[in-house]
Amino acid sequence: MHAVKPLRVEFCGEWYDVDPASPFGIGREGDLVIDDNPYLHRTFLTLTAEHGLWWLHNVGQLLSATVADATGGVQAWLAPGARLPIVFEQMHVMFSAGSTTYDFTIHAEADFYATSLTSSTSDAGTTIMPVALTTGQRLLVLALAEPILLQHAAGRATVPSSADAARRLGWSMTTFNRKLDNVCEKLDRIGVQGLRGGRGKLATNRRARLVEYAVATRLVSVDDLPMLDAPESAGDPA
Repeated sequence: MHAVKPLRVEFCGEWYDVDPASPFGIGREGDLVIDDNPYLHRTFLTLTAEHGLWWLHNVGQLLSATVADATGGVQAWLAPGARLPIVFEQMHVMFSAGSTTYDFTIHAEADFYATSLTSSTSDAGTTIMPVALTTGQRLLVLALAEPILLQHAAGRATVPSSADAARRLGWSMTTFNRKLDNVCEKLDRIGVQGLRGGRGKLATNRRARLVEYAVATRLVSVDDLPMLDAPESAGDPA
């Protein structure tokens, strides 16, 4: 069995070297202390070297993480108890605890799979198919993702409340909630996990999951933010 190659983690501008000899813990405590957020598990994620590969394991009981390759072309939803191999040179990890969304990047020394925006399905996740958003749906996603998109480096940001996002857009809460329902249902239909809460109901934390998915898969980017201040962003767009 070949030894695994070095692995490093980048969070808030700081770099951490991962030792293959022991699990690397990520959470409220551990090798990478994310935050003292009480909604965050003491140890939420671990990085371990097994069978010649690095693995990312969700050892928490409540929180899930969104994982994507550097292009955003392949993404996976890492539920409690799940794990996946690190097969790309860069993997972007996002998750939410309470009202705060966090993200960090895993840097491997080599790519097991070369990826592009047209990459095919692999064992590490699900190929992202193009999603057509209406103007109103894109504006809603941008209003929720704005704090994260404005970050200069991976770290932490607060997802706006529905009321704050509606105010940013100049929409009524009725309009905002209708658009949020529509975009979540559209993504749920194409297989995006974490937006539906069971028995046909949408998940209570869907705003955070929507932001994680949209940013990780490049559904919206910082280049789209000027739309929020365009005159047509007001009112009740389609």
